[in-house]
Amino acid sequence: MKKVVLITGASAGIGMETARFLNESGYTVYGAARRTSRLKELEQSGIKTLIIDVTKDESMVAGVQQIIATEGRIDVLINNAGFGSYGAIEDVTMNDARYQLEVNVIGAMRLTQLVLPYMRKQSYGKIINISSIGGKIAMPFGGWYHASKFAIEGLSDSLRNEVRPFGIDVVVIEPGGIKSEWGGIAMDSMVKVSGNTAYKGTVLRMNESFKEVDSKIPGPEIIALLIKKAIEAEKPDTRYSAGYMAKPVLFFRKIFSDRLMDKMILSQMK
Repeated sequence: MKKVVLITGASAGIGMETARFLNESGYTVYGAARRTSRLKELEQSGIKTLIIDVTKDESMVAGVQQIIATEGRIDVLINNAGFGSYGAIEDVTMNDARYQLEVNVIGAMRLTQLVLPYMRKQSYGKIINISSIGGKIAMPFGGWYHASKFAIEGLSDSLRNEVRPFGIDVVVIEPGGIKSEWGGIAMDSMVKVSGNTAYKGTVLRMNESFKEVDSKIPGPEIIALLIKKAIEAEKPDTRYSAGYMAKPVLFFRKIFSDRLMDKMILSQMK
């Protein structure tokens, strides 16, 4: 029997690549997103699609119910929907801050709530939460994004031990730099929000630093491979990481003091 996968944020980047890869690997894949025009690309590859807005409860409930009605089960949930709302904490509006957390955290956990009863009933399930190395370190001007990913890390740790007795695994994926539209959107947000404020100088330097490393960033297929590895492992690791600077950054976070990490981060923006 083919395993049934629901992946959010499937209209671009890691989500789209993972949906395609798992579909080619024999899974029944439901790619979910808000942008209907982008979902047509997935449909052409034989992937089933859903319009799900992770900020609207009725949208998530309807999406899960549709899969259950058609397939009778959901084996894997990949909480991938997310974005980076960048800008100095002083400059980001509270409405934008709340929306960042609503998409990246609340939406992911609400979908998790919705699929868990079905996974528990079948005594099997995999919940894959897409975090970031930004869930372990925090760059300037990404405070609300980092808050969302730090939250995903902690929620995943709690959830993992809550659902383990039911045969359900919880895995965190921590990408480093990955080539997608995410980075450009985050940097554009940063410049728009704080490019003409007291933080202008550092913002512009950080934006230039991003442009310099963009050519070194690998594509999302390396994360798709990690996700498949986590899904198919009988006893998956609790965390997997890959992408530009992922391994060294996570290593330095373990051994460096906060002050030393600050110096290393700021040195990249000179």
